[in-house]
Amino acid sequence: MIYDLSKTSTIANIFIAELRDENIQKDAMRFRRNMERLGEYFAFEISKTLQYSEIQTQTPLGIATTPQLKEQPVLATILRAGLPLHQGLLNIFDQADSAFIGAYRRNRKSGSFEIRMDYLSAPDLTDRTVIIVDPMLATGLSMVLCCKELTRKYKIKELHIVCAIASAEGLRHVRANFPKAKIWLGAIDEEMTSKAYIVPGLGDAGDLAYGTKL
Repeated sequence: MIYDLSKTSTIANIFIAELRDENIQKDAMRFRRNMERLGEYFAFEISKTLQYSEIQTQTPLGIATTPQLKEQPVLATILRAGLPLHQGLLNIFDQADSAFIGAYRRNRKSGSFEIRMDYLSAPDLTDRTVIIVDPMLATGLSMVLCCKELTRKYKIKELHIVCAIASAEGLRHVRANFPKAKIWLGAIDEEMTSKAYIVPGLGDAGDLAYGTKL
């Protein structure tokens, strides 16, 4: 299943527009908050696909029956850019466990790059629903590498992938490697630069949220 937010008429598309806007991007706090709000929106949408059981709650006047999640998902994020999006999901799935992954591009002298993953902190993901977030899905190499490592170490029950913006090429790469994953996207852009930045995209999400890195 692929859910493309840009194909729906919803107020959440304003978050995407503001995330892209180079003038609004000058306000790092607003950029982080818009990414967080997008995460909250996706959490609501994902929650509709999960399993529930009924609980009874004693009120001052009687007993109310309410659906409740049978189990909490695990929210995984690729550092550092994924943190605001992760926080948005955590605002809604506020009892969820979290996992954190360090993955980055390592540039070669030839001008190409490779993806390195050097950090993973996670609870036991065996038979758990995992929601992994990264704001930008460009080549898809980082996401596939991280998901392969998670599924190698754990027998995950269900995998959800959440990104603010994806390239068409990156989406194809992820689908080819994880055809059963549920993918949630704010928008799909058709182009990438020679350095694998999405066009029109929004720029470097990590730098916009937390400042330019060396």
